[in-house]
Amino acid sequence: MAARLAVLLSLIWAAVAAADPVRIATYNTELGANGPGIFLHDVLRGKTDDILSAIDVIRETDADILVLQGIDYDLDGVALGAFADAIGGYPHRFALSSNFGMRTGIDMDRDGYDDNARDTQAYGRFRGQGGMAILSRHPIDRAGVVDFSDLLWRDFPNANIPMTNDGPFFTDEVWDIQRLSSGGHWVVPVLVGDARVTIMAFYPTPPVFDGPEDRNGKRNGDEINLWRTYLDGGLDHTPPPDRFLIVGDANNDPDRGAGLRDTIRALLAHPQLQDPLPDQVTVDWGDVGAGQQRVDYVLPSVDLTVIGAGLGPRGASRHHPVWVDIDLP
Repeated sequence: MAARLAVLLSLIWAAVAAADPVRIATYNTELGANGPGIFLHDVLRGKTDDILSAIDVIRETDADILVLQGIDYDLDGVALGAFADAIGGYPHRFALSSNFGMRTGIDMDRDGYDDNARDTQAYGRFRGQGGMAILSRHPIDRAGVVDFSDLLWRDFPNANIPMTNDGPFFTDEVWDIQRLSSGGHWVVPVLVGDARVTIMAFYPTPPVFDGPEDRNGKRNGDEINLWRTYLDGGLDHTPPPDRFLIVGDANNDPDRGAGLRDTIRALLAHPQLQDPLPDQVTVDWGDVGAGQQRVDYVLPSVDLTVIGAGLGPRGASRHHPVWVDIDLP
């Protein structure tokens, strides 16, 4: 009798849990350290104000699936694991190495040197500095992950090539190896009970810190355009047919800032997406003159029912978490 009661209670609990909305969020923690291993050291010490603030913000935001930016990568995921353990409640952790800090041995920015942070695939003092990660209360289907981070920019359809008055900004040597993604473009399926939802996570380069060729602005624009191209069937992989969300820090505001605003406007207007938080400011860059902008996005597919949406608290990071609650029947 006791066994039957236990089974019945477990079925009731599963039904109740399945009826609860699923909260999906993005948060740029801005925790990237200045050297490899420092982030892990600071997490284990547990005394760094920025890390403690990020932990408090994440706990208060209370997302079921959380896409993070500004998290240093290490091959074995030790730092991410320690950070997740400090937060609590996220048994499933996922990260791939970003292109930040990936050395090339080539003078990528044409300044006469080939060994500084700008001579990597995407600006970084070391491999994986300030990259992306996903924390989840639900299992991640790792076998179903698609990673576009090694796509060469030259191979992207209708690539917006940086130009100077004398021709292309990049030399042939650079153009032959330059990847499009900065922080990465990941397609990550997550299993929520009997349902499946796909997280399309990304973290483009800021569209500044360049010259009149606008290489960062054009790269940012094409990184945003990658998702439109993917949804329209223009890349080698088949996009998810339903139940997906584009999640991340796009570093581009549709109305303000230095980015190619038409690219983010086009993504927001894509017929397969909905925008639960139009015109919402998500970051305050007042200290660097860029002011308040909307750059952080959670964009559900149109077949998902949005229950609610909003911002989490802004702690030590200049960014708010952005969250959307969806119904997954």
